[in-house]
Amino acid sequence: MDKDKKIKVLFVCMGNICRSPTADAIFKYHVKAAGLEQFIEVDSAGTHSYHIGASPDKRAQAAAQQRGYEMHNLRARAVQSSDFDDFDYILAMDNDNLAILKDRCPRQLNHKLALFMQYSKSSSSYHEISDPYYGGTEGFENVLDRVETASQGLLEHIRSHKF
Repeated sequence: MDKDKKIKVLFVCMGNICRSPTADAIFKYHVKAAGLEQFIEVDSAGTHSYHIGASPDKRAQAAAQQRGYEMHNLRARAVQSSDFDDFDYILAMDNDNLAILKDRCPRQLNHKLALFMQYSKSSSSYHEISDPYYGGTEGFENVLDRVETASQGLLEHIRSHKF
């Protein structure tokens, strides 16, 4: 691996206030715990510009904080065309957002796009991380569960393929 070039991971959901900032915070936690923060950069964005500049949803923050993850310093932003060049992994939380990314992404960079859950080692049949925005606390707990397992799998993948 080129020690001067960081591996860059972008997590994407619709508004960048629930799922993708949760993935951002949890994956950063795992990267730091593995001692790889100087080699892996993490960010999150939304396919829609509803919440640009907003903090993550208070319910998402509370659920994450109960598990030891901090995300109060994150701010929502929209996916930009430069992200397709800048990031090595652009991981959508669900098929709808993946489709939007595929429409916007230059064809030669489509290999960077995937569903985040493809990295989960869980025996679960879930392929997506559902949006908890209109539900109760259980939805935010489900997001955390899925993001934790997918984060571990993604980190294993990066370690085995890039280091």
